Amino acid sequence: MKKLLALLLTLALLLPAAALAALPDSSGVLSTDGQMLMPELTVKDIPERPADPASLPETDAGRYFDMEYAGWDATEKVNIPVSDGSGPQGKNVIVIVHGAHGWTTAYQKGVQKAADFFGITVEIMDPNWDLATQNQMIDTAINLQPDAIALIPLNAESAVQQFKKINDAGIPAFGTNTLTTSDAMKYMVCWTGPDDWGQMRKLSDVLAKAMNNEGGIAYITHNAGTSPYYARTYGPITQFAQTAPGIKTLDIQTPGFDAVACKQVVADWLTRFGTELKAIFLADDSAQAIGAIDALNEAGRSDVLVVAAGNSKTGQDYVKEGKLLAITYQTAEGDGAAAIFAMAKYFDGQEVPAIGYLAQQIITLENVDSFYPVQW
Repeated sequence: MKKLLALLLTLALLLPAAALAALPDSSGVLSTDGQMLMPELTVKDIPERPADPASLPETDAGRYFDMEYAGWDATEKVNIPVSDGSGPQGKNVIVIVHGAHGWTTAYQKGVQKAADFFGITVEIMDPNWDLATQNQMIDTAINLQPDAIALIPLNAESAVQQFKKINDAGIPAFGTNTLTTSDAMKYMVCWTGPDDWGQMRKLSDVLAKAMNNEGGIAYITHNAGTSPYYARTYGPITQFAQTAPGIKTLDIQTPGFDAVACKQVVADWLTRFGTELKAIFLADDSAQAIGAIDALNEAGRSDVLVVAAGNSKTGQDYVKEGKLLAITYQTAEGDGAAAIFAMAKYFDGQEVPAIGYLAQQIITLENVDSFYPVQW
């Protein structure tokens, strides 16, 4: 027996680290709202790119191909360090976020919870929305020579040089939350974050069913020109055009995230369109939802269906009260944890997808109770 044990020990020592390492099962680790913190990242099927997306009409999903499938052509990675497969235990990593916000606090909580689970030491740096400060933090992080760096870039154009700098230093780089261009993605091990377009398409399907696939709809958008602006406006518009062409766009407005301004927009719609207005699609389930619902309540219009990208406590409470038909599940803790989860897989020598999306869920009256308490 002693000879057998000695032989087994010798074989174990000769095996590569990747064969010895094994990630612990994270399925039982939950976020604040009781959801699985680290479900497996999903990968999208990428259709063939249209020859000239810009030539297509605004209602054609192909027009936004390069936005919806950002990074689709980042197939040739540059100088990505090869993992030794020794596992995540004892690794030191740095996560650089974008700025202070309730969402960011929840994101950081997810980062820390995932890091603790895998035995990773993590330092979080916050530039408070200042690009120059974020660039300085990247330099500082590189000088500390961690085992990996994750970054939420503040600026898509600057992201290329930011990730290249990390890559040039021989440090594994991970993109998180905010999509960049393919030029930046080629310097990353992977990117993880929400599939905003996919979420909006799912939300649109829920709304279309409730509208019996017909009627007038109006949109309050995210900030013009941002990726959420396109995803949360043209995601539903192109989805309706394909699956529910009887749903017609009445108007699109961009009043920002001030409840009073949003209330005025909706009040104007009620005057202009009357009963022709059957639904409202919001980019935000907090301030925009407050303004929209106040206007509908004052006008006595309980017949107008409202959906929103979420999920704040305000939005979830509105769903529970029946004032919002549905919202999307936007897990901040899961977003942060996904970056660490991807790092853990990388450290373990596992294959990591170039682009890994968070799991998608839609919150309705039927399931809203299972998403309390909210993350932020």
